[in-house]
Amino acid sequence: MAAKFLAKDNLSPWLAELSAAYRTLVPHREGEAVVFRKFHSGMVPELGLRPTVSPKGAVFPQCEPLMTFRYDKDADDPGKVRVSVRERKDETPTVVVGARSCDAAGFNSFDRVYVTDKVTDQNYLARRTRTLIVTLACTRPATTCFCNWVGGGPGDTAGADVRMTPLSDGWLLESVTERGETLLDGALLEDGASRESEARAVLEAAEGAMTPGPDLSAAPAKLLALFDDAGFWEAATAKCLSCGACTYLCPTCYCFNITDEQCGLEGVRLRTWDNCMSSQFTEEASGHNPRPTKGHRFKNRIGHKFGYYPSLHGGAIACVGCGRCIKSCPVSMDVREVVRNVLAAPAGPEEI
Repeated sequence: MAAKFLAKDNLSPWLAELSAAYRTLVPHREGEAVVFRKFHSGMVPELGLRPTVSPKGAVFPQCEPLMTFRYDKDADDPGKVRVSVRERKDETPTVVVGARSCDAAGFNSFDRVYVTDKVTDQNYLARRTRTLIVTLACTRPATTCFCNWVGGGPGDTAGADVRMTPLSDGWLLESVTERGETLLDGALLEDGASRESEARAVLEAAEGAMTPGPDLSAAPAKLLALFDDAGFWEAATAKCLSCGACTYLCPTCYCFNITDEQCGLEGVRLRTWDNCMSSQFTEEASGHNPRPTKGHRFKNRIGHKFGYYPSLHGGAIACVGCGRCIKSCPVSMDVREVVRNVLAAPAGPEEI
């Protein structure tokens, strides 16, 4: 693991250096939010505050064109129409700087779904293989953090290419992968061997500040037992607005919708984020909806993250404990409370 030191004054010059070879995305303060934006000259990165949104859009954009298409009529026989299709892929080399450890772990949740032996999403794969992740280790947990519940930690490196640990006068950058090591060749970076002990102390202090969480190994079985308990899920969602903010902010939510947008004889096929808390998410063409209430929909959301997904992917939980769904919920729903109640509750007799 290569270790380099980046002085505070060299942060922007280093990002500018990266920008010469990569589309470089960094946290940027916009009003009350911190979002990931492409770095440019004069931009001030926000590394002190936790990003409001995850950087999953770097590899799974909120809206992306999958292909363009065009209908061409035969001039001699207008009844004949030829369709030409052009596949669209974004293969721009990209580096995300300032993602948190939980954000990097979120990409692993996507990988298990979109890059498999049976099915591979080529648009996702094109971005994923060309994107490097530089995570910023957390120096202390927020009140909404629970990454240690799901196997993570303030300085965890799962999914990262480089770990960036804050020091008193800069950051220690440590390569995690061979690809990440290529980011540490710049002249602005100094040898960091002498700063490693300071970085270890920062990481250990952050780890020690985490509040222990429950054992979630029983969650899949408990969720199955509660599947038909209408009272439990109605109580859990009593104040939920079904706004879907939790899904859009989540680093591991990967649901989408596909639409064809056409103007005249030309059009584009778009993939756009969708959210399982929407009342129309499972509505069928007949008008039937197998998840007609927010209780049904929230049961599926929690069941997927802590039950179905682990059952399909070797126990891996589709939640990284970032706490965004807690912090940004307009009615302060707390997924930790729901999960604790799932683990503690007996199965109810009512059906939902």
